[in-house]
This record gives sequence, C-alpha cells and structure tokens, in this order.
Amino acid sequence: MSEAIIRPARTQDVRAIRRLIDEYSGDGHLLAKAPVTLFEDIQEFVVAEVGGAVVGCGALHVMWEDLGEVRTLAVAGTHLRHGLGSAILRELIDRARNVGVRRVFCLTFMVGFFSEHGFQEIDEAPVDHDVYEQLLQSYDEGVAEFLGLERVKPNTLGNHRMLLEL
Repeated sequence: MSEAIIRPARTQDVRAIRRLIDEYSGDGHLLAKAPVTLFEDIQEFVVAEVGGAVVGCGALHVMWEDLGEVRTLAVAGTHLRHGLGSAILRELIDRARNVGVRRVFCLTFMVGFFSEHGFQEIDEAPVDHDVYEQLLQSYDEGVAEFLGLERVKPNTLGNHRMLLEL
C-alpha cells in the first residue's frame, strides 16, 4: 500500500467523505450527514489520502473552552487495519491540543479502538451544570447527542461515551 498522507480536508473532498459516511451509516455506526453540513464543517475535517484517493476522514468539533469532540472518524473498508484510523485520530488530538482543548470526547461503538488511544468510558456528559445550560443553546445535532437529549436518543442507542484527558 502507498504511504498515507493525513491532511486538512478541502471542499473537493466532500464527495469522498460522504462515501465514507455512507459506508458506515447504513448500520448505524455513523450518522448520515447532508452534503451541506459537510461543506459547512469542512474546516473541522482531516482526510487520509493514499495514492491520490481519500480513504479516511475524521473531524474535531470544539464544543467548549476545554472540550472537543472527535466526529465522523471513518476508514474505507478496503483500507482497514493499516493504521489509518489511528493516524487520523492522532492528528485530531494534535489539533485539539493546538487550539487549547484539554479533553476530547467521542460517542462510539468502537470502544476497543478508542480505549487503545487512551479514551475511557464515562456515564454522563463531562461538563458542569452551567456549561450544560450554555450547550443547550447550540443548534448542532452533535451537541444534542453529547448532551443525551431525548430527541436524539434513537441516534445514540448502543453508543458509548468516551473521554480522553490531554
């Protein structure tokens, strides 16, 4: 396999990111996302490129002063078990450090993978009441999932909340 390049996503990558999401959204492992959402959030994404093709992606969404969330981490089935997911996650964690985030959250079915990278399972949203109240004002569906709001419960069934302290 050619060497992978992990780089910031560009608008031209949205179709490939969408294909990766579609590969895992049918079974509920990733939430489907509209193309407009991907374009709006493109600056949060990094991609893994092998031989000129985008074969992996992931995003870091800053939620609060000291808290970020890893979102939409996916690697094409044809490129699994080559370390691409780990490389993407390391890049997202580096980005979190660079913007001042001290804790990184994820909502995932892939407990083993995230555990290998230092994430630990938690029960509740890792914010105090005042921050929780502020986050309620967000229009972002991912924030609603993070908060465990009733309207998004069907999207999060079976997922595990995990946190990494940087």
